[in-house]
Amino acid sequence: MSPTPVSRLPELVGREVGVSRWIEVDQARIDAFAEVTEDRQFIHIDPEAAKATPFGGTIAHGFLTLSLASAMSYDALPPLEGVVMGVNYGFDKLRFLAPVPAGSRVRGRFRLLSVEDKGGGRWLLKHELTVEIEGGDKPALIAEWLGMQMVG
Repeated sequence: MSPTPVSRLPELVGREVGVSRWIEVDQARIDAFAEVTEDRQFIHIDPEAAKATPFGGTIAHGFLTLSLASAMSYDALPPLEGVVMGVNYGFDKLRFLAPVPAGSRVRGRFRLLSVEDKGGGRWLLKHELTVEIEGGDKPALIAEWLGMQMVG
């Protein structure tokens, strides 16, 4: 992808600006996330016990799914021309809508919602992120994600 000049950002508001590759969320990834975060609830790490739940098997942590947003953004979002660095600025809204079963694949769709020139080469971008589950009826999550881009 060729870099996008900041002067073009306003014309991209309201448009889908990228879609990531599919990322596998297998049991090994879920188990590793459980260890790192110390969230070892059985619905994530015990396939036998999880079979008896409405999920029918283990599911990814919502925060695991959300943590893949960075990888998705690297895949999907065109770089800004002259960007020195970008930092996560937070979320205005985040909803977990559907569980991600172990063994599923997810991907992110990004729509640019707003762009704000904060001065000094700082640009605040808000993207709507929709994380889709391959073959699923509902997205795993929808979020309004804020990122501060420093352009030099």
